[in-house]
Amino acid sequence: MTLIANADQNWGIGYKDKLLVSIPEDMKHFRNETMGHTVVCGRKTLAGFPGGLPLKGRRNIVLSTKEDFTARDAIIAHSTQELFDILKGIDSDDIYIIGGGSIYNMMEPYCDEAIITRLDYSYQADTFFPDLDKKENWKIVDVSEEQTCFSIEYHFVRYKNESKLEMP
Repeated sequence: MTLIANADQNWGIGYKDKLLVSIPEDMKHFRNETMGHTVVCGRKTLAGFPGGLPLKGRRNIVLSTKEDFTARDAIIAHSTQELFDILKGIDSDDIYIIGGGSIYNMMEPYCDEAIITRLDYSYQADTFFPDLDKKENWKIVDVSEEQTCFSIEYHFVRYKNESKLEMP
């Protein structure tokens, strides 16, 4: 499984249920990585998509503890165990964890890769990604050349988890 996110210098990923910044090239990178694959997100992340609808061209799995929650064209898991049961039936290389903060934190130990757009700036944030630089089992394996969007500088950074856990 792969974590994919856009994070600032402090690993901030969102503020008031919105991304910190929208970079067209990063959105294209996200789309290219996830198209044709399975994406896993929480209910609030889904609500932030255009029209609050699942992403086209991907199998969408949404975790929501709200028993009455439904979303057209998405598979809904109403518990962590139900999510794990669904994911066990899918090739791990086909699964991308796309947010939000609680989903990233819950799934990080079970992922073997992370693709992070690292922003060279600190924004006001209230939602954070796990700090992979402070985790001994996560190692940087690739860093792109510096990218720029107006005044925003960023890199695409790929991490590998050297000791991922098996899903329960």
